[in-house]
Amino acid sequence: MKQFLVLFLFLTSFSIGAQQASDGQFKSGNESLVWSEAKSGWVSPEQFWSDYAQQRGGITWGTSDTYPPYEQVKEYDTFMVQLGSKVCLMEFFHSRWRRANDVRRWDDKFNEYGACPNVFD
Repeated sequence: MKQFLVLFLFLTSFSIGAQQASDGQFKSGNESLVWSEAKSGWVSPEQFWSDYAQQRGGITWGTSDTYPPYEQVKEYDTFMVQLGSKVCLMEFFHSRWRRANDVRRWDDKFNEYGACPNVFD
């Protein structure tokens, strides 16, 4: 019994020290990788956005530098806005386009990534 208790304490000390990443959390360091619960691993932010949109039926309005016609957009539609060579996933929420991260609250670093800092300029 003593040996079991010692082994149990030894093994639990490792699990307590390890932090589990949450869905949409950027990896610490210089890499632009995001934890994906769907993939159970680290993916690029673009892949994370694509997977998120696919889980909800795909990107509704594709990728463009021009926003879709307001009259045709529905709540929770998604759109990948492209500014130069960078993109940012947008989601239509409460009658206006918002960065998907502002709706979903994954990781604040999404708002600093790709085209996201400049989508409202």
